[in-house]
Amino acid sequence: MPQDKLLARMKNNPRGDWKISHVEILAKRYGFQISRPGRGGSHVTLRHDLTGNVTIPARRPIKPVYIRQLVQIIESLEEDES
Repeated sequence: MPQDKLLARMKNNPRGDWKISHVEILAKRYGFQISRPGRGGSHVTLRHDLTGNVTIPARRPIKPVYIRQLVQIIESLEEDES
């Protein structure tokens, strides 16, 4: 699979002004199921069969620790594919 540009940008700049929509786009590309809570919940849960769950606050900007965590999980998925 060719290198994902959005993944590369997140890896190089986790402190960027990332939106939850960016996270959702990237997560969908790598097979995550996305759950948004009803009733005005403020967190989005990403589920993947191989990695478990990741919960990310939907506030802006998303803290770099969550971006780094997502990038690390996706990179481990890519390694498992190889």
